[in-house]
Amino acid sequence: MKNNFLRSFLIVLAILLGVGGCFFAGVMTGSLVPNFFDSVISTTPSVVQTTEPVEVELGEPTPVVQATTQEELDELFEPFWESWELLHRNFVDQPLDDQALMRGAIQGMLAATGDIHTSYMDPETFAQANAEMEGEEYTGIGAWVNTAGEFIEVISPMKGSPADKAGLRAKDLILAINGEDMTGVPGDIALQQVLGPAGETVTLTVRRGEEVLDIAIVREKIVVPVVEYEMLEGGIAYIQLHTFNEVATEQLRFALKELLAENPKGLIFDLRNNGGGLLSTAIEVSSEFVSKGIIMYEEYGDGTRESYSARPGGMATDIPLVVLINEGTASASEITAGAIQDYDRGTLIGATSYGKGSVQNWIPLRSEESGVRITIARWLTPNEHQIHGIGLTPDIEVLFTDEDIEAGRDVQLEAAIDFFNK
Repeated sequence: MKNNFLRSFLIVLAILLGVGGCFFAGVMTGSLVPNFFDSVISTTPSVVQTTEPVEVELGEPTPVVQATTQEELDELFEPFWESWELLHRNFVDQPLDDQALMRGAIQGMLAATGDIHTSYMDPETFAQANAEMEGEEYTGIGAWVNTAGEFIEVISPMKGSPADKAGLRAKDLILAINGEDMTGVPGDIALQQVLGPAGETVTLTVRRGEEVLDIAIVREKIVVPVVEYEMLEGGIAYIQLHTFNEVATEQLRFALKELLAENPKGLIFDLRNNGGGLLSTAIEVSSEFVSKGIIMYEEYGDGTRESYSARPGGMATDIPLVVLINEGTASASEITAGAIQDYDRGTLIGATSYGKGSVQNWIPLRSEESGVRITIARWLTPNEHQIHGIGLTPDIEVLFTDEDIEAGRDVQLEAAIDFFNK
């Protein structure tokens, strides 16, 4: 009875993952439950022995299989259930955790799409990710990171954060987390292992130049700064937006109101290391700088498109504008910077952006407090430029040298200030 229930549950879940969902977060780069299944199969372990080698005949590539009827689904899932039963019957360490197996099956199914942004989020990961989008606290080490490379790269620790106090530095590469090698693990998945309960220690093995060292960091509750702003010398306004969450638009407008009241001669809008966030927030933020026109196109798998236009009433649609971007500028940040660039509304200074031009649905699973994120579309800039895997090329390229980093010089910000002082 239980086996039939679980079988039906997973098949229905597979269908729901393809067609269901509620639009929680628009664009993501970019971090509890009781056991609701008892042991499904309780059999005496046995040993399966094979003495003859198995020959595999190579032929044409396997055709795409699309099951549409219940009968086709039943046939398609036969190898899965056979594997399930063999595992329970033969695995050396019993009993098995069926909930962990079920979650692993979902994770493997989503990973099989080949899209690193389509993945399973366990309850803790799902809660952490949604907390950040809601502008709440999360527990972690407090560092901006780039997950685009082979390993997570530290962009900068937040001032006064546990990462800062422990001595984590920009350009540190995280090779292992709590002794577990991160080779081959997608950066956004590895990042979730850095997060965890406040008060617990996470040990990061990092490569710093030619040196490899372990850094122990005690996690704390981190309040992610959303907007930082100030008036720079020479009458230049400066705003740094760290994330596109639910409170970002309100805080950005407050900063603009404060700064524009001082009649600045120009505005530097810093989107460096901003990994993105909500699509709706990206449109709102872009509309503060672009007065009219298409902000972005969303293109779906069937070739259809949906367009998103600027909303009226932007506060900074006329002021001279520079936008700072770098390798950590991703997703919603690229939507905003791309619209500003296409309309010649401002000048992009810095390094080529990350290149995440895809849109994910974050879909909560009904049976537990976990969820999945599924790539449902890719987006194009107003001039129909594809960003995914390419990124935005700055109008003025300014790159950091090792000497700049050692000296603590922000040469990109200096270039933006010089732009207004010419």
